[in-house]
Amino acid sequence: MERTWRWFGKKDKITLAQLRQIGVEGIVTALHDVPLGEVWTREKIHELKEYIESYGMTWSVVESLPVTETIKYGGPDRDEQIEVYKQSLRNLGEEGIRCICYNFMPVLDWARTDLLHENPNGSTNLYMNWGAFAYFDIYILKRAEAREDWAAFSKRHANWGRDLVAEADAMAKEATPESDHALVENIVIKTQGFVSGNFKEGDAAPVEKFRELLKLYEGIGKEQLQANMKYWLEAIMPVCEEYDINMCVHPDDPPYPVFGLPRIVGNAEDIRWFLSAVPNKHNGLTFCAGSLSAGEHNDVPAMAREFADRTHFVHLRSCHIFPDGNFTEASHLGGRADLVQLVHIFEEAERKGVCNSGRRLPMRVDHGMTFTDQPGGVMDESNHGHNSGYTLLGRMFALGQVQGLMAAVDRELGIEYKQPGFFD
Repeated sequence: MERTWRWFGKKDKITLAQLRQIGVEGIVTALHDVPLGEVWTREKIHELKEYIESYGMTWSVVESLPVTETIKYGGPDRDEQIEVYKQSLRNLGEEGIRCICYNFMPVLDWARTDLLHENPNGSTNLYMNWGAFAYFDIYILKRAEAREDWAAFSKRHANWGRDLVAEADAMAKEATPESDHALVENIVIKTQGFVSGNFKEGDAAPVEKFRELLKLYEGIGKEQLQANMKYWLEAIMPVCEEYDINMCVHPDDPPYPVFGLPRIVGNAEDIRWFLSAVPNKHNGLTFCAGSLSAGEHNDVPAMAREFADRTHFVHLRSCHIFPDGNFTEASHLGGRADLVQLVHIFEEAERKGVCNSGRRLPMRVDHGMTFTDQPGGVMDESNHGHNSGYTLLGRMFALGQVQGLMAAVDRELGIEYKQPGFFD
């Protein structure tokens, strides 16, 4: 697999010079300065591509070319936005960029309640506390159906032994304006602003904006969202065929319905549906092991084996689910995703030319630990200004772990591993 890294453009505090030194071959990025819903021009694409190549790497994957909300809920300007998307695809294709990661999650991309949850070893990780999430929905967002939905969610997950509505009520008695603000920052601003474009740092009324976006999906259930995804994919496939572009949808994170919104890429049945609904080889999957492993219903290695032939991009990370259902990012050698098996599955599939249309399969590590130290210490990354989950040291540590896995698996499979070296 090709060793890639998500990089957030020239304003990213992590530099391409640093990434080249740690063995990164390909860059995963986007035109983060282009407003949501506008065409990515060939000139801007070319300029960033050349900049990346000047450091000896390639622009391997676009993550993400955002799908606007109007395409997802089927708004009146849906067809206009689809044409904008198609033109951006053409411009990317003209520059030889052939892998596009996107998501079809309404309003909210990945969600966590704590972005600096302490691990037993003193580092921190992203963490989901379902009780705090229910509190946000019931008491901060004040969604009308929230109490009923969380009561039903608790019953569906009776094995967790929790009443999430009661937990939210208990939290409300202890909440402060400061704790509420922190939860809004974690759920809405710090995890969404650099991903979807719907929110950004400094938004005056993010909760009200969140409510307005939710209203767009009133009456939109799972089947309608699936139909909208199919409509969009069928519209863009001719462009993908012309330029040999692989589209790869990111699974829902977490892989459960939230805030009354439908989620349509959360389990094996969902993935089978969209792959068969649009059976073009260019319609494929970003196999995000972390997102999928956050759902106790998902057998991640079994899914990797089943969907390897339509996998165009891999995110290697893993989640640990606690007995009460809360989950956290695990070590890249731990958790329930079983990265040892996944590396074996995808390296073998790549060798056979099964995945990514026979091209090298791009892989990136994801959501690394944040290391802590005394303020200003060499390992203190808590205030470095990185996007949440995207620190340098944490991901560099994870990449080292995964590179070791890849080298061992390749030797077992009789594949010549391309070592990151000084003289390549």
